Amino acid sequence: MSVQEVLPLNGVATGSSGQFRADHLLVAEMVKPGSKVLDVGCGEGDLLQLLETRGIDGRGIELSREGVNRCVAKGLAVVQGDADTDLVNYPDDAFDYVILSQTLQATRQPRVVLENLLRIGRRAIVSFPNFGFWKMRLQLLVGGHMPRTENLPATWYDTANIHFCTIKDFVQLCDEINVKMERSVALDLYGRPVPLNLPWWVWNMFGEQAVFLLSRGGGK
Repeated sequence: MSVQEVLPLNGVATGSSGQFRADHLLVAEMVKPGSKVLDVGCGEGDLLQLLETRGIDGRGIELSREGVNRCVAKGLAVVQGDADTDLVNYPDDAFDYVILSQTLQATRQPRVVLENLLRIGRRAIVSFPNFGFWKMRLQLLVGGHMPRTENLPATWYDTANIHFCTIKDFVQLCDEINVKMERSVALDLYGRPVPLNLPWWVWNMFGEQAVFLLSRGGGK
């Protein structure tokens, strides 16, 4: 599947891929078939189900008991756990890939979580909403309030998201902790990839969300 086939975060893809979110399709494309994967913050298991259809051995960890129950009802290997406190219990190189999909901004210590992802897995895939997206900026500038979008509908006092970041912020964090960015894709409002040949500031302005494939830097 090419990157061009992905659809918006709140949309679906039809046909042989079934009905899956755009970022999930992109994440699944980055994982080699036959790999062993841990999905951190796996929700109700939609991504794990997609990975399963592609011959990938997926396991999950989810904070909410309700989410775990729904995953188990689907026959998925998911346990209850907290990314901030429980990743330290996993051994080094336990997985080929560790995925953190739309969850980074809800963690209490994003840097520590990211470091654990790359300790546990040989590669990590991280996706997150871009707080530098132009619609976010416009709501702050003109409306004077914390932004709300279709994909981030909660009010500031109800949201579980406590560490929003921009694409630029995330790239700087990767540089600080010596993380290699093997692949990066920014998706616009309609789920279309922002052209690769455009500078970072364009991605930061027009990417509604981003997906990064990461590995350990040379100094690790």
